[in-house]
Amino acid sequence: MTKEAIEQKIAALEAEMYGADFWADKNHAQAVIKEIQDLKAEKEGGSKYDKGGAIMTIFSGAGGDDAEDFSGILFAMYRKFIENRGWKWMLVHENKNDHGGFRNIAIEIDGKNAYGTLKNESGVHRLVRISPFNAKQLRHTSFSMVEVIPKFEKQEEIDLKSEDIRVELSRAGGPGGQNVNKRETAVRVVHIPTNLSVHVTSERSQAQNKEKALLMLKGKIYKRLEEERIAKEKGMYISKTTDIEWGNQIRSYVLHPYKMVKDHRTDVEIRDVDKVLNGELDEFIEAEKGL
Repeated sequence: MTKEAIEQKIAALEAEMYGADFWADKNHAQAVIKEIQDLKAEKEGGSKYDKGGAIMTIFSGAGGDDAEDFSGILFAMYRKFIENRGWKWMLVHENKNDHGGFRNIAIEIDGKNAYGTLKNESGVHRLVRISPFNAKQLRHTSFSMVEVIPKFEKQEEIDLKSEDIRVELSRAGGPGGQNVNKRETAVRVVHIPTNLSVHVTSERSQAQNKEKALLMLKGKIYKRLEEERIAKEKGMYISKTTDIEWGNQIRSYVLHPYKMVKDHRTDVEIRDVDKVLNGELDEFIEAEKGL
């Protein structure tokens, strides 16, 4: 919806508010007020969830052990950024390899403006370095993808039909053979029409994991809808899938033969790579606000 169309819709709804019998139907009145608030938030840009928490997931792509190690590097970088802001984070799910890297890892972030701050970090990240896993000390390129979605606090906004959901149960892994290994507490929820999925192992019971997984799935669907809305407004095409490989990267972290981190959307370049990997991302994030 264009800004002009939004303004016209807001004007029509506000005119309805001034009607003598507007509050005769309380439920309808509250729905109108909520729609006006949503339209105003849409007109102003950003998201009404910007001020709340976020869910961040990091997936390894092309690059084998190097990519999984890179996912661990990105997780450490974002963890430092989060902690430096005084925000809190909690592990939702992890699939760790034998070298300390991650095939994927998801965390829940609680902090003021967490989603609004981090949402544009979503995308493919590229690492170029001498591989520590290659005996010949050859330069290696690997890829990981970061996904940031809003943290939904309750079952709202997105309507999920039961026939569109597939729930898969498995045993949640835990250190030292704790009781979580003995029962099928881990939950994977798949949204069949979009093939979007969420895997949660952090809660103590299957029911709690399922509830969190459904909230996260709603966040993923909301993010997809927002991206499609913005792309439509700008007359752009948005792909339903993003391959975690060459050509799709939003940012490159080059450690060899020179050192530099470059964001390919904003052209911001930082040569102090150690500073970036220690969580100092503000220069990138400020530039991303114009995206």
